[in-house]
Amino acid sequence: MERKSDKQEKNSGMDSRMDSRMDSRVDSRVDSRVDSRVDSQWNFRRKFPNLFSPLKIGGLTMKNRIISAPMTYPILTSDGCLTPEAAAFYELRAKGGAAVVTVSELIVDGKMGKYYPVQVTIDAPNAKDSLAVAARAVRRHGAIASMELSHGGLLALTDGPAWGPVDVVEDGVMVARQMTKAAIGDLLEKYAKAASLCRDAGFEMLLIHAGHGWLLEQFLSPSTNSRDDEYGGNLENRARLALEVIETVRSVVGPSFPLELRISAEEYLDDGYALEEAIAFAKLVEDKIDLLQVSTGSHKGSFDRTHPSMFYDRGVNVRYAEEIKRHVKIPVSTIGALNEPQMLEDIIKDRRADAVVMGRALLADPYLPRKAFEGRDDEIVRCCRCFTCMAERLITGLRICSLNPVIGSEYEHNFAPPPTVLKKVLIAGGGPGGMQCAITAAERGHSVILCEKTNQLGGALKAERGIPFKADLHKFIEVKALLMEKAGVDVRLNSEVTPELARAIAPDALIIAAGSEPLIPDIPGIEKAVMADDLPDAGDRLGKRVVILGGGLVGCETAVHLARSGHEVTIAEMKEDLCTDANPRHRPLLLAELAAKSVVCLTSAKATLLTDDGLHCETKEGIIVVPADTVVCAAGRAPNRKAVEALADCALYTDVIGDCVKPGNVAQATFRGHNAALDL
Repeated sequence: MERKSDKQEKNSGMDSRMDSRMDSRVDSRVDSRVDSRVDSQWNFRRKFPNLFSPLKIGGLTMKNRIISAPMTYPILTSDGCLTPEAAAFYELRAKGGAAVVTVSELIVDGKMGKYYPVQVTIDAPNAKDSLAVAARAVRRHGAIASMELSHGGLLALTDGPAWGPVDVVEDGVMVARQMTKAAIGDLLEKYAKAASLCRDAGFEMLLIHAGHGWLLEQFLSPSTNSRDDEYGGNLENRARLALEVIETVRSVVGPSFPLELRISAEEYLDDGYALEEAIAFAKLVEDKIDLLQVSTGSHKGSFDRTHPSMFYDRGVNVRYAEEIKRHVKIPVSTIGALNEPQMLEDIIKDRRADAVVMGRALLADPYLPRKAFEGRDDEIVRCCRCFTCMAERLITGLRICSLNPVIGSEYEHNFAPPPTVLKKVLIAGGGPGGMQCAITAAERGHSVILCEKTNQLGGALKAERGIPFKADLHKFIEVKALLMEKAGVDVRLNSEVTPELARAIAPDALIIAAGSEPLIPDIPGIEKAVMADDLPDAGDRLGKRVVILGGGLVGCETAVHLARSGHEVTIAEMKEDLCTDANPRHRPLLLAELAAKSVVCLTSAKATLLTDDGLHCETKEGIIVVPADTVVCAAGRAPNRKAVEALADCALYTDVIGDCVKPGNVAQATFRGHNAALDL
């Protein structure tokens, strides 16, 4: 009998251990579900029964009350067709269990309607083909494929003046022309063509965008519509174009084809419309549509209300849908920073809305609906509202997510080959990069040991503990720990990976994710400061007057938290600007929050000395002393290169990820950790 090679025996033994581990894990899951979710007749008791009840809209029935909001995917053909990458982006939310997946967004006038350089248009030669691929990808998972129809109006990117309700001249240049009746007639024909195209391509539902400051809201709003004909003046006239668009689309798709209309309940403009007129508008349209989606705000200064930031409570906009629902007979949906299944269940149960619409939440975890349906809501990765998904479009043109490394790579992820050889993997460090690497590697079949030298997972994210508006990001640690447990990762706390430990474990691959350490300025008295990482445990030791040394993202968010807690806060930053490391969507909101909370911001202020009197700073006006009961040091982080150097040759294959390469953010850490696992 031929003897197996040592390597074959090793792999065979590993396979059997992994099979045994998988069997026990599956058995424990089944037993748990039988105990907690199944009655004696083997009927599942749903944890969120109202959220997962059906809803009839037009001639279709939604399998649950969750709608995936329209989110534009940037990778398109140059003439405005959806790509396979775009189809995979939308398909992922269908796989995850959403009842409706809305593709964003078909620009009905390809020459005058774009508000990004490239968007999906009806004019591309292969428009129908690409739409059909996306619709088919969504429908094959049992979701309803919906398409958003939109026109940018005044906000369109064009070679000449855009179309709008009235002429607009800026600095002597006409940037928008008043739509003539002939132009309106042409627009209606384009909406008809778009509706026909979508129906023929296999879409089963359409969302007509009449909010957020786009063309139909521009006509509806007294802020942008001062016409004196039948399309201006009173509400009925200002609503006329939207009504004509709805009627035109309805004439094409037929009476049973579901039509959804998105509106903004408020504009937050002194000369705009408010909730009362939104209610009146809803009454005008209710007999012509099947579902009313109630959003709020516009692109004219209320971005953080349309997309509520972390500084707002979850569900802050639900009240608008609730109020409008009292006045109409058709189903109403709500949108805006919705994330928590129990909150969604209560919204439906209490009849505050009939359906919930989510965008960012389904980027962070596309499988949120399925996990909630199966009662696994403890496994949901909650969106932390960092705005990386939107900011990245401004920076690189891509759509990514801080917490989900698959977003932006959905298509290629479908074709990731399985590992040819299963390995024993040792991961040094339990920060976000190390945890993500462990989960991905274990899910791909590797045997994974993760060692964290402290008694807690999370790395730099541990500092988020105790900050209410960062609670979702801190909870990310808890969820990732649970996912590691369920994936079978051997997690060892208080266990620093040394060369001796690495030799004892003898891994096939070593991933070094040793993180970073707080950067401590070399100034006299700095030992009196509280490190930002230690702030959650500072408790009553903080005095009334707090000075934050460092005005980066961490320092500024810490300042907001302490100011909200009643402290008098000053930020001392040596650069000319604050929070330059924040993304371009989050930064202006953070600066506004600092101003709203009366945080004193000193820039171009270099700290030179810390005494019992306060922080001494060198400024353009000379040395000043900023009085402080407590100084919090948030001066940045330095990579833990010593660990990298010590472990560099402790396994045949090594890789270095995360902050120990260069301090970054959670998006960079999770992305790198995930892909390091794919490289094994």
